Amino acid sequence: MFTVVPQEQNKSTKPRVVIIGGGFGGLALAQKLKKAPVDILLIDKHNYHTFQPLLYQVAIGSIEADSIGFPIRRIFTKQDNFSFNMAEVQKVNPEDNTITTTVGTIHYDYLIIATGSNTNFFGNKEIEHFAMPMKNIPEALNIRSLILQNLEAALVTTDMREKFALMTFVVVGGGPTGVELSGALAEMRHLILGKDYHGLSKYDMRVYLVEGKDKLLAAMSPQASEKAKKFLTDADVTIFNSAHVQSYDGFYLTIDNGKTIKTRNVLWAAGVKGEVPDGIPADIIVRGSRIQTDEINRVKGYENIFAIGDVAAIITDETPNGHPGVAPAAIQQGEWLAKNLVHLIKNEPTEPFKYKDKGTLATIGRNQAVADLGKFRFQGFFAWLLWGFVHLLSLAGFANKGIIFFSWFINYFNKNSDNRLVVRYFNTETRMTDVESK
Repeated sequence: MFTVVPQEQNKSTKPRVVIIGGGFGGLALAQKLKKAPVDILLIDKHNYHTFQPLLYQVAIGSIEADSIGFPIRRIFTKQDNFSFNMAEVQKVNPEDNTITTTVGTIHYDYLIIATGSNTNFFGNKEIEHFAMPMKNIPEALNIRSLILQNLEAALVTTDMREKFALMTFVVVGGGPTGVELSGALAEMRHLILGKDYHGLSKYDMRVYLVEGKDKLLAAMSPQASEKAKKFLTDADVTIFNSAHVQSYDGFYLTIDNGKTIKTRNVLWAAGVKGEVPDGIPADIIVRGSRIQTDEINRVKGYENIFAIGDVAAIITDETPNGHPGVAPAAIQQGEWLAKNLVHLIKNEPTEPFKYKDKGTLATIGRNQAVADLGKFRFQGFFAWLLWGFVHLLSLAGFANKGIIFFSWFINYFNKNSDNRLVVRYFNTETRMTDVESK
């Protein structure tokens, strides 16, 4: 049972900064406020931080889920002005500077919404029901269970139409997540399938990638886009560009290019939308379900409510659609806002946020990746090494870094993985795991 100390019992005279969300932006903000004259309360429905860039490797069984999660409390062990509540925020109440949560009503002096984003199915309820999202660890584990269960079922079924559907994988979305997931599935097809699943051949398994734009990795350079497409095509991934999924009923997936695919595996990486808590007015929610803010991430119409990361959109002439929904942008906004909060507390001038794009990386599979770093463009083995190095450094916790490194090292030379365990059965009818049903 959680308890929340009412504001009147809080003896501290320091301003209370309440942060909703323990993602990249929320953590960066809280860490940067370590020496600030504030009391910090971070709220998240999970008690751990998720390193989302490696979710696809959990989904494909390359690494264990625990290795990309890190306890939030551990990160702040030595930070005296920090506290944490595991709770869900039900509503923001700007009129009295409180938020309603599952552990009670909490007062704030400054509120920061860092709730991140969730999967966007663009209003299609049928696709939302049958397709598999991948925005958190439980969803990645659901995909892992589905893939492994369907491979097991394909081994024993006598219905060839069903076997075809079980062995067909469709990834929707050609951004970094979709490209990386497609590459990982192709790698499983070539290196693991025939080795571990006797009776199945790589020729039984098909991998499709459906992307609405006319190229993959549209936010990256033309060189990266073209090379990514070549890498995937060479790995026998069938790519449909300028194509949109119209429907999916759990067996037939229909695309607006006239193609219908029989599949039991649709992995959705086609879009995201901001996780906006109740209480934020609809008239300041802009495209992508993001909260409009000014240049210091202050929510439009409020003096002490801020939004950072995927849920925020700083709308200016330079950024008419806001900043990209990537971890570096969220981290930089969190760190920048920490400085501006101190300025506000001290009645000092604030500074508008400036995003420094340090580059974009995406891996397509074994020894293959693309990297755009300013004016420099890399593709292939060097980009793959760079991708691995950057992601290792970005992980929270020394133990997690070590576990991931040794997992990659062993998997690279074995061309296999020991993490393909069905420890939570995913029911395709109820869309629930055996854990959730209890």
